[in-house]
Amino acid sequence: MDYTFQFGQIWPRLPYLLGGAWLSLQIAFLAFCGGILIGTFCAAVKTFGGGIARRIVNVYVVFFINTPQLVQIYFLYFALPDYGIFLTSYMAVLLGMTLNAGAYLTEIQRAGFESRRQSEMEAAEVLGFTRLQQIRYVILPHVAKVLFPPLSNHYILMTLGTSMAAIFGVEELTGRALNVNAETFRSLEVFSIIAVVYVVVTLFASVVLALIGRFAFRAKMRIV
Repeated sequence: MDYTFQFGQIWPRLPYLLGGAWLSLQIAFLAFCGGILIGTFCAAVKTFGGGIARRIVNVYVVFFINTPQLVQIYFLYFALPDYGIFLTSYMAVLLGMTLNAGAYLTEIQRAGFESRRQSEMEAAEVLGFTRLQQIRYVILPHVAKVLFPPLSNHYILMTLGTSMAAIFGVEELTGRALNVNAETFRSLEVFSIIAVVYVVVTLFASVVLALIGRFAFRAKMRIV
């Protein structure tokens, strides 16, 4: 390979790229939190809800799991304005990732709900707990430990998935890398650096999540 790496033009722009990494983490965190709320509600509906409610949730889950996330964001950003709904590129990406995460987290959390201990549920019914109280005080504490590892893995995937926001002009890490590449024409250097930044960011998130899992839920998670 007859190529000489030259990082001289890239290093001064490193703080700019790291700012994009911070925005990537923000998008992933907000979308994940929104997805958790949607997933918890929809998992509860699929587990305890009536027939019509379960069908509505099933339609939502099937649609968002079986269509590409990029297409979903594309629809939100380019198609909704035809119906009088205008979203910024940032809001379209954030909403699209939240809805997509909500569908996947619904299925993950539903599996956790179904792993609840029947004896504990019977005890809660004897004590007169309402269905909402059973979910709040019996099911969620039990499933939190079981679900924490797969939820953590999904968060890491979402962090990497923020790179598609660059297509819509959001200046997260990949978006800023494209800007730097357009200014310097040093593609290999630029994308080598952001690859390293992605590795560092995801490893850092993995370590933080593993520590949280160990101390909060005593979950046996490997710290890379």
